[in-house]
This record gives sequence, C-alpha cells and structure tokens, in this order.
Amino acid sequence: VQLQASGGGSVQPGGSLRLSCAASGAIRSINSMGWYRQAAGKERELVASLSGGGPANIAESVKGRFTISRDNAKNTASLQMSNLKDEDTAVYYCHAVYLVATGWESSWGRGTQVTVSS
Repeated sequence: VQLQASGGGSVQPGGSLRLSCAASGAIRSINSMGWYRQAAGKERELVASLSGGGPANIAESVKGRFTISRDNAKNTASLQMSNLKDEDTAVYYCHAVYLVATGWESSWGRGTQVTVSS
C-alpha cells in the first residue's frame, strides 16, 4: 500500500493551499486518513483526521482554518488550508489506517513541504 501526497508549496501569510493524499494497493477498507505535520526541531503532531463515519479530529491550532475531507470511493483525503500562518510551516505527512488481507496496517506518505512566509 502506498500513500501519495501532493499539493505542498510556498505561500504568503493569509494564503491557501490544498493537500491531497491518495492510497493505492490491495486495500479492503480504510478506517482513518489524516494529516500530521512536523516543523523543524519539533515533534510530529496531528493536524486533522477522519475516522470511520465520525466527526473530524482537528488540532486546536488550525480549527476554523483547515478542513479535511475524504472520498471513500477513491481512497483519497484532502486538507484545505486557509488563512495560513507562519507557524503552519512544516513538512506535512499523510497517514492512513487500512485493512488488507493480513489484517489492519498503517502507513505514512512521503512528506510534502508547506512554507508560509512573506
């Protein structure tokens, strides 16, 4: 199973970016998909995730600015980021928990850099 992330880049404060993540491979079902980020010198932290049919789990620091969505039929997830701030600068990682023939597994996608700077 592979997670392919795209959509990072550089933007000025107040700008917007959209990250996308596509899961491919022998997936029977996906329990959760989400985004984490890791800023320089800091630990990786949850940004937003969607599990099953439940509500989104969104970090307080991005509530009201970031929105996560999933397309279960396509095994994709997107993170719409608006009103970006300098402190949102980080490498963003897609993460998924999914079912394959041998049981539940999880994977990380290759990180995508988001830089917010004037």
